[in-house]
Amino acid sequence: MKKKQMIENVIHGLFFMLGLITVGGVLLITVYLVISGIPAIHKIGLIPFLFGTEWAPTKANPQYGILPFILTGIYGTAGAVLLGVPVGFFTAVYLSKVANPKIKELIQSFISLLAGIPSVVYGLVGMLILVAGIQRLFYVSDGASLLAAMLVLAIMILPSVIKMSVTAMDAVPKEYEDASLALGATRIETYFRVSVPAAKSGIAAAIVLGIGRAIGEAMAVMMVAGNAANMPNSLFQSVRFLTGAVAGEMSYAGGLQREALFSVALVLFLFIMLLNATLNFFLKRGTK
Repeated sequence: MKKKQMIENVIHGLFFMLGLITVGGVLLITVYLVISGIPAIHKIGLIPFLFGTEWAPTKANPQYGILPFILTGIYGTAGAVLLGVPVGFFTAVYLSKVANPKIKELIQSFISLLAGIPSVVYGLVGMLILVAGIQRLFYVSDGASLLAAMLVLAIMILPSVIKMSVTAMDAVPKEYEDASLALGATRIETYFRVSVPAAKSGIAAAIVLGIGRAIGEAMAVMMVAGNAANMPNSLFQSVRFLTGAVAGEMSYAGGLQREALFSVALVLFLFIMLLNATLNFFLKRGTK
């Protein structure tokens, strides 16, 4: 008995240490970004930095306004969520409640494969097929645009939304559905009025994870969005995301430009933290 208790204490201590390492890693990243990002904001000015509409660090009079990047990130993520989440949600309902086991296993295998594809492959396929398709379909000069980025991101978030939503709905006790059917509800009514509400916390977590994937993606959107620091005034305009600005310029930047890129990373980090905190607040409030 003492040996068993000792093993449990060791395991609990190990898990506690792993948790501390995770928290410590987040705190370390936060402190590093704050220390590296604040100096540039202080030099440029908070208002010009956040609300400036021009990013031109190589001009004689350098400009470091990141409002185009912020708006592009918001529009691109919102578009990806509006396009990808409904498809992922209804696919998850089908897989969890309607599809027979063989079809479910087959589709889930493809979804797992979709999740394992590197982002650069998404970007390459999008650049060769999607960008060219948008150019021909809408008769625009260049298909590398905000619309192309939205479509690629919508596809990239599907695995996260589908897999977590299926897991959440599979965990709903069968007794809930049996009781609903016994009261005269149809299967479709039962799925959407009983199973989905019972699994709403897991489905919401899947959507949050998908949003995080969309906001944090860099390589794929750089390849299909045009990577031009323009205000996102049109779906067919070449744009640059916050992640694209950091990934595209960090390798050669120096001086104030390099410091400004750390500030961009800090804004992106705070934006993701604020979004997660807001969504978690509403999820807990809805649960109560």
